[in-house]
Amino acid sequence: MQVEYAPRGLVGVLTPQANTTVEPELAVLMPPGFGWINGRLVSRRDGMLDRLRDYFGSYEAALEQFANAPVAAIGVACTGASYLAGVATEDTTLARLSEKAGVPVITAATAVCDALNALGARRICLVSPYPEALDLASQDYWTARGFEVVARPSAWREVDAFHPIYSMPSDATMVALDQAAGKGADAVVMLGTGMPTLRPIRARPEIDGAPVLSCMLAIAWRLCRAAEGRPADGDSLRDWIAARHWGDRIDGLPRAQAA
Repeated sequence: MQVEYAPRGLVGVLTPQANTTVEPELAVLMPPGFGWINGRLVSRRDGMLDRLRDYFGSYEAALEQFANAPVAAIGVACTGASYLAGVATEDTTLARLSEKAGVPVITAATAVCDALNALGARRICLVSPYPEALDLASQDYWTARGFEVVARPSAWREVDAFHPIYSMPSDATMVALDQAAGKGADAVVMLGTGMPTLRPIRARPEIDGAPVLSCMLAIAWRLCRAAEGRPADGDSLRDWIAARHWGDRIDGLPRAQAA
């Protein structure tokens, strides 16, 4: 017997080719009734920054992976490419892609901007998984978006692994997150879609009263709101940060399987 699956909202998500965090974290974050299909951003470039630039230039072609699937919104789960493209280029590109796709196309970076605006946050602390060059580009991006960066604690480590960010344990994220205390931020943002962030948010949804969010939480929230045609409001976001619908799922995962 054929079983028809009719989700409340179906979204498309583009993920960097070797990223092993996006899909597991989405599986935890997406509320019941929401579905997603995944496409991959692919580049033959060797360096991280060159790959990110290559990804950004391939967004339009990558959207073709979704063909005529009835997605209600599309998310690009790659934050670093936005930093290198810059605000003006990103905005122009997303407007063009949204028009072509006929649905909103949202990057992880613009989802974070929407989240910060929904919270009324202007002073932000960035928990960064990036090497120095990308870390600096990140600060420039958020400043250009109108936010004041009050601190940038780093979780970056040179490690002997297939990728220094995608292989990062959530314990390393927690160590960097601890350094966000006492900075006077309105919100704390864990950057990137490769660094694991859900266990840290679950353990510490706020620091000194400032909400803690991540690029993955922001893009999942933003896509779900867009898929249902609902506003990107602060009340719904606070429910996501409080893990009201996903906390039990992350708690029930063995640590070796959880992002």
